[in-house]
Amino acid sequence: MTLRKVVEALIFASPKPITSREIVSALKSATEFSDEEAVLALAKTKAVQVEEVLREMQRQYLESDAGFALVEQASGWQVVSQEACAVWVRQLFPENKPARLSPPSLETLAIIAYRQPITRADIEAVRGVAVDGVMGTLQDRGLVKIAGRADVPGRPLLYETTQFFLEHFGLKNLDELPNASELRQIKLPSAQAPAPPAENPQADLPLAGDADVARQSESNAPDEHTSETAARMQEAQSETDSQAERVVPEEVLP
Repeated sequence: MTLRKVVEALIFASPKPITSREIVSALKSATEFSDEEAVLALAKTKAVQVEEVLREMQRQYLESDAGFALVEQASGWQVVSQEACAVWVRQLFPENKPARLSPPSLETLAIIAYRQPITRADIEAVRGVAVDGVMGTLQDRGLVKIAGRADVPGRPLLYETTQFFLEHFGLKNLDELPNASELRQIKLPSAQAPAPPAENPQADLPLAGDADVARQSESNAPDEHTSETAARMQEAQSETDSQAERVVPEEVLP
């Protein structure tokens, strides 16, 4: 019995993506049920050896031009159908159609992905509009979650992406986001602390002239960097629509 055959069987039988550590754990646990020489020998396998076998399997599947491939996701390794076969695989699950995110949702998700953890006020400062409805949609779909509270006055909630976000967009980690290091360094607008109230608010209120209206319109316009990151997320969304059809129905967005 070879390590390759056992690893292949474990990946095939696992109902979810499986990590190399889980494979090593299964190899060691098998000694409790069998004292065969092959079982005892495989129990000494290290995680690095499993990783080597997985990479070799991935390469061989790709070179064999098979209708399936071995991919590494954020939660582990999994065998999926080839993306080129998506149009035919889709016919097996006609009732399950990948749900697409709207442009505002993608813009908001891009801001969170690149600048997490981040407060809702900072997101609105970048986008120039309220994001209550969009945030609710992203949370309902399991792409965004609450990460805690910011250490600033008012202790606003912080938001970050989820494990499902990585799986949905086919990422192993956040460093695989397009141009991650570059886009994280771009300076974006942030929420301003409210100014203390004036003693006579009515006397201090300026008249709204044309210049004020122009500035207000400019502040509500989407930030150019937001549009850039959202465009990259839109490309990933399009690729994900095909990827979602390569796996079992449970992988499709709710």
